[in-house]
Amino acid sequence: ICEQNMIGVGIGVSCRDRTVAFASTFSAFLTRAFDNLRMGVISQTNINVVGSHAGISIGEDGPSQMALEDLAMFQSLPGCTVFYPSDAVATERATELAANTRGICFIRVGRPAVPIVYDNEETFAIGKAKIVRKSDDDKVLVVAAGITLVEALKAADQLKEQGVNVRVLDPFTIKPFDYQAVQENAAACGGRVVTVEDHYPEGGMGDAVLSALATVRNTVVKKLAVNSLPRSGPPAALLEMFGISATHIVRACNDIVKL
Repeated sequence: ICEQNMIGVGIGVSCRDRTVAFASTFSAFLTRAFDNLRMGVISQTNINVVGSHAGISIGEDGPSQMALEDLAMFQSLPGCTVFYPSDAVATERATELAANTRGICFIRVGRPAVPIVYDNEETFAIGKAKIVRKSDDDKVLVVAAGITLVEALKAADQLKEQGVNVRVLDPFTIKPFDYQAVQENAAACGGRVVTVEDHYPEGGMGDAVLSALATVRNTVVKKLAVNSLPRSGPPAALLEMFGISATHIVRACNDIVKL
């Protein structure tokens, strides 16, 4: 268990521009290397960090290995770019962008196999969100990433059968966050927003959405996140138990439409 050493070496070679360094481990284990990372900011390092096995969706491995505070941790680093890709295509683009971006870059990836959302030719940019589901009569904006984007798309299908159209936004990067996309699409959906993330509620994607809408009148945000200490279990069962499954997204959208 040498995450501090791994990050320290990566910071060193990146500071000297000897290589484009990528350091990867379970995202939960990066907490013990945070001191090295905050010092790396001072050293103006260009290290790229990949945190895998994020969130409760890793399932049976249990809470000791579930990263639920990593987005908050990396967003606190000045100048850090935080990627949260939602499929293999977006992950490949995030890796390419990180390799060509100055400063610390963090790429958050999960464990479960997820469907391909984007075409191979899809272009991505830092700080630019993607709209993956849209109609002319959307009642709610759902902001989701990674495994919860999959759940959000399932929820959108279920809600459509009920006669409720929702718009689904994939932020791609959490820092910088696409404030303009969130503001414009929230307004198009009547100011009703639901966020859903495989992360603790503090300092994650939901808080980034709240910051984007802090000065916008007549908007309401309902945050879905992992609100208590998780446990071991099958991924689908855990998503349901801790309130971030498609079932809970459907319920949240139906509730917010009534406000």
